[in-house]
Amino acid sequence: MDFWQQHFSFVGSTEGWVALVTLVAMEIILGIDNLIFISILSNKLPEHERARARRLGIGAALVMRLVLLATVSWIAQMTAPVFSLAGQNFSWRDIILIAGGLFLVWKATKEIHHSVDPDDGKENIVSHAATMTVGGAIFQILLLDLVFSVDSIITAVGMTDHIAIMYIAVIAAVAVMLLAAEPLARFIHSNPTIVMLALGFLLMIGMTLIAEGMGVHVPKGYVYAAMGFSALVEALNMLARRAKRPRQS
Repeated sequence: MDFWQQHFSFVGSTEGWVALVTLVAMEIILGIDNLIFISILSNKLPEHERARARRLGIGAALVMRLVLLATVSWIAQMTAPVFSLAGQNFSWRDIILIAGGLFLVWKATKEIHHSVDPDDGKENIVSHAATMTVGGAIFQILLLDLVFSVDSIITAVGMTDHIAIMYIAVIAAVAVMLLAAEPLARFIHSNPTIVMLALGFLLMIGMTLIAEGMGVHVPKGYVYAAMGFSALVEALNMLARRAKRPRQS
């Protein structure tokens, strides 16, 4: 009974359920960035390896988040300054966000270059002849899992004091990622123009992570509104191209 009252007392309160629903929604939204990266990277693998790489990447994201939740008091301390530079304080969270942002910007820029210049002697991201190994893909996914996991857990810590709500929200968000991974990867693979849009999203997310790490708060609503508008324009372009095909044939 004491365990139930300590960890699940929110069940009997409206505020607890509101916090749970809000945090689940936030965690799912934060997971979109991670899922786009996993989908793009896994599509570079041979076809028979893609599903396994996605499952391993998302499974690693779940394990990482649960481990970080188990050390929630230590995670809360990651926002404490560890050094100052040019009058700006930097915490471990800031360092991780900046490093992750730089990695995303580098990765997205490299893949955009390969997509627009397929004759540079390197692999095009939409090529079927993938040379990346599963181990290499998983390693890169793990790097970004760490960045997104830290951001995800710190968001959870800032929104509620109930550890059970945090666990439920994280597990629900990862379950949605697992269900959406296959359809999203297939959609990206069958629509090459979506790849460029997704890489643009990753570039923007990387710059946002760097800005957050430098102490410049970027409202997430602006970022996701821009992504939503871009996705809507691309959807209209796809409908326009589809409407032209019958007339041309």
